[in-house]
Formats: sequence, C-alpha cells, structure tokens
Amino acid sequence: MRQLSIFSRAMLLVAVCYVGLAYGIRPPLPASIVYLYMGLIIIGILSQIGVEDEKLKEFTRPIRELLVDEDKARRRLVVFTLLPLIVAFAVFSNTSVSSVPPAELRTIHPAPPRTIQFRGRDIDLAGLENPLRHDEQNYDRHVQVGRATYYQNCHFCHGDDLDGDGMFAHAFNPPPADFTDPGTIAMLQESFLFWRVSKGGRGLPAVSAPWSSAMPAWEEMLTEEEIWQVILFMYEATDQVPRTWE
Repeated sequence: MRQLSIFSRAMLLVAVCYVGLAYGIRPPLPASIVYLYMGLIIIGILSQIGVEDEKLKEFTRPIRELLVDEDKARRRLVVFTLLPLIVAFAVFSNTSVSSVPPAELRTIHPAPPRTIQFRGRDIDLAGLENPLRHDEQNYDRHVQVGRATYYQNCHFCHGDDLDGDGMFAHAFNPPPADFTDPGTIAMLQESFLFWRVSKGGRGLPAVSAPWSSAMPAWEEMLTEEEIWQVILFMYEATDQVPRTWE
C-alpha cells in the first residue's frame, strides 16, 4: 500500500481537526474560535515540518510538481479553475444575507395597561374581576352561553378541546394559545383575558414587539357580557382556576 506523502497527511490532519472543531463539539464553538484554533493547528503543523530540511522539501514537492511539471498541465488547469470558484463560494456564503427570518423574541404575557376603552367606555383593569363569576343563580347559564359563543367563533383556531389545535391553527405563527396548558390561563387574572380577547393582537403594547398575533379584536363582534361568558367557559372547560388579585 502506497504511503501518503507529508503534504497529503498534513492536509488530512487539517481536515480532521476542522471537522472535529466545527461539528464534533456540543454546544458548537463560535466560528471565530474555530478559525483561531485552526490557525494555531496549521502553524503547529508547519513548524513541525519546517524543523527538518528533508521534511520541508518533501512537503513542498507536490506543490512544485503541480506548478512546473509539463505532465501536470491538465491537473494544473483543474486546480486553478476550481480554486477561485471555491474561494468565491466561501466568500458569498459568509457575506450574503440569509433568507431565513430572524428569531422573534416574544413576551408571551405582557403587562396589561391600567385602563382600556371598550366601545368608547373606560374600563379599569386593576383589581377587575369577572362580574359573572359570583352570579350563582345564573352561573350555569353564563357558562352555556359562553360555550356556544366559543364554538361559534373561537374553536377554529383554539380547537374543540381548547388545546390550540384548531383547523386553522397550523396556518399561524405564533400558534393559537393552548388553554389546557397550566402555563396559560391558569397563571392569569380574568381581567387580563378580557383585555386580550377584546383588543386582540392589534391591541398588544409596543414594548412587546415583535408581535405577529392573528387574534382579532373581539370587542368589535362580541358584547362585554359575551366576552366574560366565554372566559367563564374557558376556565370551566379546562378545569383551571383563574389567578386572583390577592
């Protein structure tokens, strides 16, 4: 079996080191660190080769032959054609703008405003509770009306089981909220839900940008009582308890 030349062994060692540094370490190293280490590795290899004149001569022999030998003319043409193309591709890959959109850092539950306007009337959200929750005589009726309102308007996105897996859910980014998740409505006051349902994605504060919520402003289609009824139903259907102001 023919032994690899010093030049081939050096190139193979450089390639193995690069693959190991760039792809074999988790979490991955920053590109600047990989290039720094590769520079040190190449300097180390050249230092080892340059210690002896014979090694250095053997290392440079393939390069000299490629540049001056007549029988290497075809190989020389291939190398000097491919080399600029490889360099150009590397430069283009590192300088071109990616078509992948940047990640959006979202505040899932932004702080609500102190007051909102609902159909021209000011509503103070601080300390606000669902006025229908303590109507024991009509509580079940409110829940049933809220159920009907939910399935007429909301289940298309938030799902039949309120799990955020409605028929239109997969068309949205971010996806509709999963109300069965203990990290959603169970962590929130009902006044927060009233604000979010009534104002929708368009009513989110600027400090919470970027937002791409497709939630409509339901105050344009539902009455105040209907929104409170839907909120009652959401907690009943998911067996969650709203967070209280205490």
